[in-house]
Amino acid sequence: MYPSNFATENPNRAAFIMAGTGEQVTYREYEARCNQLAHVFKNEGLEFRDHYSIFMENNNRYLECCGAGERSGLYYTCINSYLKKDELAYILNNSESRILITSAEKLSIAEEAIKMCPKIQKCLVVDAPGNGHRIVNFEKTVQAFPTVPIDEELLGNSMLYSSGTTGRPKGILRPLERVSPDSPLPLFNFLKELWQYREDMIYLSPAPLYHSAPQVAVGLTIRIGGTAIIMEQFDPHLYLSLLGQYRITHSQLVPSMFSRLLKLPEEIKEAADISSLEYITHAAAPCPIKIKEDMINWWGPIIHEYYSATEAMGFTALNSEEWMQNKGSVGKVILGDLHILDEDGKPSPPGKPGKIWFKTAAPFSYFNDQEKTREVTSADGQMSTVGDVGFLKDGYLYLTDRDTFMIISGGVNIYPQETENLLITHPKVLDAAVFGVPNEDLGEEVKAVVQLVDGIIPGDKIIEELMEFCRKNLSRQKCPRSIDFENELPRLPTGKLYKRILKDKYWEGHETKIV
Repeated sequence: MYPSNFATENPNRAAFIMAGTGEQVTYREYEARCNQLAHVFKNEGLEFRDHYSIFMENNNRYLECCGAGERSGLYYTCINSYLKKDELAYILNNSESRILITSAEKLSIAEEAIKMCPKIQKCLVVDAPGNGHRIVNFEKTVQAFPTVPIDEELLGNSMLYSSGTTGRPKGILRPLERVSPDSPLPLFNFLKELWQYREDMIYLSPAPLYHSAPQVAVGLTIRIGGTAIIMEQFDPHLYLSLLGQYRITHSQLVPSMFSRLLKLPEEIKEAADISSLEYITHAAAPCPIKIKEDMINWWGPIIHEYYSATEAMGFTALNSEEWMQNKGSVGKVILGDLHILDEDGKPSPPGKPGKIWFKTAAPFSYFNDQEKTREVTSADGQMSTVGDVGFLKDGYLYLTDRDTFMIISGGVNIYPQETENLLITHPKVLDAAVFGVPNEDLGEEVKAVVQLVDGIIPGDKIIEELMEFCRKNLSRQKCPRSIDFENELPRLPTGKLYKRILKDKYWEGHETKIV
């Protein structure tokens, strides 16, 4: 399972195709591109376990930017392409990245960010000219290097970021051994069998490549010799047309994509050719029962659900038939050792919610943050958690809430602490609470409840002022979709914000707080 093998055995097979332009990159071309970029890394002095970052929209260079690191013994960080300059700068500095790869579309943000990042020695820009020694054109730079492998190829891996209960994002670091790049990446053999991947498969990727799930799925597709169709962005009508055009066999979506597909006109849905589909996965958030029922009725029992986290300390899954018998479940444990514990750390009885812990299936730590690693690790060091709450029934896991108040909107994890911390800095805001409220399409959306400074009158004018304040300082997903006002926010004597009092009224009538 290594792309170099297919560059020799099937050089003209498409490794990936860009859905918007139809551009095909063969395995021979993909191999050459990865090798050239690997030489760039070596020329810049990057050594085993060094770090670099990618900050781009989905484009025709994204995958080689990941693949080059996987054969250079490097850690690469794919960064949310919607981040603002300060957010980007934080991750670049925290990851100790030495190179940033960005695009013409994201260059203005990248330029401002790297002013705050002294360790970034080079910024490679796709489809844009450089403007000095530090910022250079990507294509021109890589063309100067050979297409053959570097002298010592070593296995590299991603270091993605995930936020915790509070504070800034954290890099999820996995052990990296000095082994050949054709060695299996962690969890790949497990996922290959689970997702029924094979060499001649055709995978349709509708999601941003900076997300962990699509990144793993596309990466596995190419390592196994399949072809990945990369959508620049999700469009439900285009997605359906691509299924028939490329005879798609595998794909992965999130519940909000299901919702948008189902809301297409009946004539469009009826005309769609879904006959080639074999295996559809979804995750990111449990799917609303009605939406999943409708999808199974439309596509058949080929829809599989799983639950995990970027940290990958455990894994649950179930197929369509199992789900129909256990509606709302996210599956049985198939990797790791699951424990549901109460506030005292004792096992919760079946059917009673508690915090979800796994005896870690894949070791990890938070990069340069021993304190945060300890926070999510049990006292004996055997178990870890991301703060999700759920219960077991007949061996199947059900999620009920998130102890951390993490919001999952359209498959995107949003951590409200950062938004709260920003709102409180506005001169007209005395206190702020941010949490998720129900949204039919997205599952959850971001809600802010604000206590204004005395003398400031609530109304549309101040709402727009605060909205604009958020938009200028935060990525789009983190900004509230709506703002309400309270005379005083509920805080405990300790100073802790008691969000439950605020949040519960927005969830009345909903069976679960994760929809």
